[in-house]
Amino acid sequence: MASETPGQQGFAVWITGIPAAGKSTLARALHALLCARGIDTEVLESDELRKIFTPDPHYDERERAAFYGQMIYIGTLLTRHGVAVIFDGTANRRTWREQARRAIPRFIEIYVNTPAAVSMARDPKGIYRRAREGEAHSVPGIQEPYEPPVEPDVEVCGDRETPGTAAGRVLTKLIEKGFISGAE
Repeated sequence: MASETPGQQGFAVWITGIPAAGKSTLARALHALLCARGIDTEVLESDELRKIFTPDPHYDERERAAFYGQMIYIGTLLTRHGVAVIFDGTANRRTWREQARRAIPRFIEIYVNTPAAVSMARDPKGIYRRAREGEAHSVPGIQEPYEPPVEPDVEVCGDRETPGTAAGRVLTKLIEKGFISGAE
């Protein structure tokens, strides 16, 4: 698909939150809305990229810093070529998300704020179960700190909002910022 306007500069949306907060579900819903508007959009999903960059991940601080640096580099290149990028990644340290904000001029940060108890009950990938059983040792929000955004552009209530409603609010923010046109 072509960009909404020929030669349009891309933009990035970073969706953050603890594991199982609903980031990937929101990313899919937002991707669908942007594509329906004819906007060339790519989701950089951290779990999929880890399979390539760190096939045997240890999830230590150094590896995470390198991984998010690689993810930001790809996102920066895509936005320079007019692609809208959705980062779907916990990025438990604010510094990594701020690094992306500095690298990509048209950038917004979305915080999927879901109570830990709700995320633990969802646990679609078994992350929290593995932490309870001693198989995982660096789960953000449990064994590792999770630093939520100080001033997210949009805060989503991951336990109360539908993905469609939340994606609509993100779309509205993109229009307000002038990243996309308000006309469909």
